[in-house]
Order: sequence, then structure tokens, then C-alpha cells
Amino acid sequence: MGSLPHVIEDCLGFLQLYSDGSISRSNDIEFKISPVQDHSITFNDYLFHKRFNLSLRFYKPQQHVTLNNHNKLPILIFLHGGGFCFGSRTWPHIHNCCTRLASALQAAVLSPDYRLSPEHRLPAALDDAVEAVRWLQRQGLRLKEDENGGDAWLSRDLDFDRVFVVGDSSGGNIAHHLAVRLGPGSKEMDPVRVRGYMLFAPFFGGEVRTKSEEGPPEHMLNLELLDRFWRLSIPSGESRDHPLANPFGAGSPNLEEVKLDPILVIIGGNELLKDRAEDYATRLKKLGKDIEYVEFEGCEHGFFTHDSYSSQVAEEVIQILERFMLQTST
Repeated sequence: MGSLPHVIEDCLGFLQLYSDGSISRSNDIEFKISPVQDHSITFNDYLFHKRFNLSLRFYKPQQHVTLNNHNKLPILIFLHGGGFCFGSRTWPHIHNCCTRLASALQAAVLSPDYRLSPEHRLPAALDDAVEAVRWLQRQGLRLKEDENGGDAWLSRDLDFDRVFVVGDSSGGNIAHHLAVRLGPGSKEMDPVRVRGYMLFAPFFGGEVRTKSEEGPPEHMLNLELLDRFWRLSIPSGESRDHPLANPFGAGSPNLEEVKLDPILVIIGGNELLKDRAEDYATRLKKLGKDIEYVEFEGCEHGFFTHDSYSSQVAEEVIQILERFMLQTST
């Protein structure tokens, strides 16, 4: 008689992987923050991937202000974090971050869900992000064919020629792979033109440890949890040097030969992921890529996404994003 299945991976008590391959997931999470009531922003949910029943949330300012001589709203595609294992467009801090971006940057914000690990290991999340961009492309094509086509609220006042991808943590990892996959100008997604990628603490990995990874743990993150996220998300049997984890791993694309749109990397000085983010920016800069690296001293993981409204640091982040968007739109 065989032994009963037992837990081999326990992720924060909300996700358990059992020895027989079965998975238990609880969504009974008590969030410490509540959704911000920003009445300057409206939002609607849309099903963008029927096969996998995936939805996105689309945010727009009620009355937008013309910025930098542009009459239409730029579009931000926000890819949430969560170690590829957690997260949803409906989570309070993700919702708040998107309303803040929409309000402060006078932009439309598209926040898609994607399939989570370990039920759906990588590259599922990346594939779903590509599908979200295709969904946006379909809205732009309908408008191009017929000015009155499609959802009027959705497509009105949108500038499909000024699209930016914002990725937080694991979403930052996805954003990098989107940049590689779509190439400069995102020509295959016409009329959607991605102008740049903004990566908040991109979740990259590797077998060789960095100094910041081996440093003191953060309030919300430690090295054991980071390793667990990788074990649960990369294809079974693979290491942290897998191309979807390590952009400079042995099997990864030669980025010297890859043309990329401009990239902005924002990181906290006390993050476990700091050294990998800095190395990523430094190596791409040496390869001649248009990349900017900004470090906020003393900040930990999620310092913007978890406190998008009240902190002075959040105001500084908004200014940096606005400047990046302006530079890459001209």
C-alpha cells in the first residue's frame, strides 16, 4: 500500500504542491490594503483569452488632460508580479497601482491576468501576455477599419502608436521577453506600436548567487521564497539558468544580435533582486542597447506597486516614468 500524497512545496500557505503532482490553492487572502477610490478613473473588465478564460482590466481617465501636445491617451500594458505563482488584476495593490498610473500619467492602462504556475508553467505567462497585446491590436484594427467600430468607450481617445509595457517583478521578466519577442516597433502588432518597456525589479534568476541575494532578507521576500518560485514556475527538471529565468544563460538568445526598444529598469537598493537588475542593465548597455537604470536607495521589493499613492518615492517614480515616455515618444 503506497503512502499518502504529502506536501513537497508550500508557498506562503496559500499554494501547496503534493508528491503526486496535485495542487492545492487557496484564494482566501487577507489583504492589508484596500482598493483606492479614485473617481477620476473608470475601468471595465474584458475577456481577452476565451480558451483559458482570462480577463483584463482596462482603465481610462474620465476626462483626460492633453499632455506634451498629444491629444490622445498613451496606453500602458501593466503585467503584475507574484513570482509567476500569484497575482490578479483584481488584487487591491495591483488595482491601485493601475489607477495611479492612469491618473498620474493621463494614460489608458491595460492590466491582464495570465495563467499561473505550477498549474501552468512557463512559458504560459509569456504566451498570455502576447495574447493580451494581440487583443489590443484587434481593438486598433477595428478602429482603423471603421471609426465607429468596436467598443466606443474602449477605443475612443486611444493612441495605439504610443504603447508602453510596464512589468512588475515576474511581470518585469515577462516584459523583457516581450521586448525580445516583439522586436523594435512591434511591427507584427500593427497598429500597436510599443515605444518602450518599464521594468520594476525584474524577476531574473541564475544558478550562481549574487551578493544581494545572499544578503539580508527583505520584509516580504527571502532567498528561499525566490528559489521556490523558480522551482514552481520553470519547466520541470530545468535550472534557474533556463532562458526564461536567466536572460544571459547558456541557452538564452544572444542579446547582442537582438534589436530592442528602449528599456527602463527601476529597483530598490535593498532588494534581493538588485544585483541581477543592475547586471542586466549594465550588460545591455555594453551591448549598445538603449537602457536606463534607476535605483532607489533603501527601498525594498514592491516599494511602488504596494504604495503607489502616498509616498514621496512614488511621486519620484511617476516623474521618471513620465520623462521616459516623453523621450521615447518623439
